[in-house]
Amino acid sequence: MTRAKQIGICILICLLTGGCTRLPEVQNMAYATAIGIDYVDGKWIAYAQILNFATVARTEQIALGKSFPVWVGEGQGDTLALALTDVGRTAQLRMFWGHVKVAVMSESAMKMGVNNIYGTVNRYREVRYNVLVYGTKRPIKDILTKKSILNLSPLDTAMFTASQMSSVQSIVLPVTGNQIIAYLNEKGQAAYIPSIDFDSVDWTEDKKPKEMFMISGAYFFRDMKMTGWMSTDELTGVRWSDERLERTPIEVDRDGEAVATIMFEHPKMRIRPYMEDGEPKFDIRVDTDGYVMEMVQDTDLKKLTHYAEEDIREEIELTYRNGLSMKCDPFELGQLLYRTKPKEFGRITAGKPNFLKNDSIKKIDVRVHLMTTGKYKGTKP
Repeated sequence: MTRAKQIGICILICLLTGGCTRLPEVQNMAYATAIGIDYVDGKWIAYAQILNFATVARTEQIALGKSFPVWVGEGQGDTLALALTDVGRTAQLRMFWGHVKVAVMSESAMKMGVNNIYGTVNRYREVRYNVLVYGTKRPIKDILTKKSILNLSPLDTAMFTASQMSSVQSIVLPVTGNQIIAYLNEKGQAAYIPSIDFDSVDWTEDKKPKEMFMISGAYFFRDMKMTGWMSTDELTGVRWSDERLERTPIEVDRDGEAVATIMFEHPKMRIRPYMEDGEPKFDIRVDTDGYVMEMVQDTDLKKLTHYAEEDIREEIELTYRNGLSMKCDPFELGQLLYRTKPKEFGRITAGKPNFLKNDSIKKIDVRVHLMTTGKYKGTKP
């Protein structure tokens, strides 16, 4: 073959190859950053939050504090897939789902089954596995249009950044969709979904109340369907079971008077399941380091350590009792029994999924280690 023919064939191939000419330009696509899912009157309702990336980028041209709009699309359908498809019907631009970081579900949607929701959303190839998942009691559109402090973009809120993980007031930590499904598919069913809400008391913009995101509790499930909700006040003892928690404070008081405030870090909870007279029992041990933030009354450090251990033990007991009343398992005892004693788990839960009783926790051993008392050496300033 002559060189001229080779060049001619190459030119012909280039002319016949379409390349990527059918793909839309980057600026001509609508990038979804959050998905909302609701179920009302037999219809699935899907929401998509769309952000203009020009308002997200940190550039000198963007005025800090300037308010930028948040676009939310809504679609309906007999199935969730049809509802999600309907969102893009009037979007004017092609929808791109690869930047979705958050999925928010209403209580009515979760009662229909989390596996159906997650399966439909995650089946689409652009959606990632590690999407943060929340439930909510609020209208979905109110959640998706909420902005951050200083009017930064919604991507800077606690819902997207999971920043409450490092907050000193954290009780329930955020989880991703793949973690939830992994646990819900187990027989122990220990997974929970955090509930997202907002508070309008703590912050004001000038004198106008400013609503800020917070995790208000957690939803619990059985057979992939939501069975109950517990608030953060009812789940206070759960914080001692998650080593990811960076800091958490307690107020030590006696006889109605404050004694001290202690900040604890990375608590470690170990649970030992065993059988006693054919019934499952659990021994719990908590080890945690802390430091004194405030000393209200001069107290011997040994006595202060004992007070703190008692308060932590009471929090765990109260949370466990709250869980029993709601038929929830906040300490994942069923999951632990299933993993360590599967035969006993199958025998005990046959026809009786709620096997936990008031005396199922036999012992709670709390060991507090005070690392420092600051510059005042354990006394009041």
